[in-house]
Amino acid sequence: MLKHHTFRAFQNRNFALFFAGQSVSQIGTWMQQTAVIWIVYTLTHSASMIGVAVFAQLFPSFLLSILGGVITDRYSRYKILLFTQIAAMMQAVFLAALVLTNHYVIWEILSLSVVLGVINALDVPARQTIVHEMINDKADLTNAISLNSAMANLAKLTGPALSGLILQRFGASTCFIINAISFIAVISSLLLMKFPKHQPPPVKKKVIFELAEGFRYLRQTPALTVIILLIACLSLLILPYDTLEPVFAKVVFKGNAATYGYISSSIGLGALTGTLLIASAPNGIDLRKVVLASIAILAVGLILFSQMKILRLALPFALILGLGSITPISTSITIIQMEAHPQMRGRVMGYVVLVFFGMLPLGSLLVSTLSQQIGAPVTMLCQGIAALLITALFYRLFSKKQLGSADVNFNVY
Repeated sequence: MLKHHTFRAFQNRNFALFFAGQSVSQIGTWMQQTAVIWIVYTLTHSASMIGVAVFAQLFPSFLLSILGGVITDRYSRYKILLFTQIAAMMQAVFLAALVLTNHYVIWEILSLSVVLGVINALDVPARQTIVHEMINDKADLTNAISLNSAMANLAKLTGPALSGLILQRFGASTCFIINAISFIAVISSLLLMKFPKHQPPPVKKKVIFELAEGFRYLRQTPALTVIILLIACLSLLILPYDTLEPVFAKVVFKGNAATYGYISSSIGLGALTGTLLIASAPNGIDLRKVVLASIAILAVGLILFSQMKILRLALPFALILGLGSITPISTSITIIQMEAHPQMRGRVMGYVVLVFFGMLPLGSLLVSTLSQQIGAPVTMLCQGIAALLITALFYRLFSKKQLGSADVNFNVY
């Protein structure tokens, strides 16, 4: 009964294929991301440069995400995904070749991070919204989105751990090669899928008009606008705590790349647990309350982890960190996907990506710079307190009756 309930979205063939391919590819992606951050920190010994590396990857997505949302609403999301996965594979190949030559410098690593950010501006809106096209029974949609998040968290659990071990024994180039190879799985799964022929919108308007139309829709649906505002606050002030992980690993816990992998994997295990709990939740659960509860859990995790000086004592609190870290974003995206008008879904996700990829790199710079001044433990403690304040603020906003729900009868013209 529970197995059928928790994994019911796998009855949809396209989603099952997508899940299998992405599971392999996401592990490679996290291995690459972990290796890039470690290379940057090893080359520069600067926490602030970690923020710069994150900024380099995410800021292009911020600049181009709304355009990516418009393209997602106009064209076949399936073909967009094929293109972005092949492009991301090539980026990993170039990164591996660069490191294998052993003549790389920091600006070359950052430049390839910018390239990946451009690819993600198109990939993320398409990948998030194509799930709708993979699900035949829309009652399974919440379950599918939750399982998709669980898969990402499973990758976050295993990817950094593998990367930490491989970094120690074989070097960063091996992580990049594995990532490049992992894209074969997701590309193969896409080629095996069957979709009905794409029907383009009957009227194609100028891009600027479609962008304005998406913004007007959000102004008319405060229920969605408040969720996007919450994502902005979390991305700016709370979620960049991950830029502090290598500092805790190397400075606070006096460890190495494997230590960094243990911390990241513990966080990933907690996040995986959280998303599986959401996938098992009954239909009709109040997802907004789930978002607030998970932010409160994240606040507790941040405060307690920041006070630990010994790795083995810190890892249980890293699990709490993970339990609360990804659930607010994945659940917020579930709410948006469920409530947004079908013809506006790509543009709304474009704005979500704009906010997430806009605030997160700025937050990474803010958090990493602050940690240089007051230290990583105090910085993370401040983030925990900020998370408690955000929970209280949005509890009041969600309680306002005039927010209602998204206007699904929005007239697209």
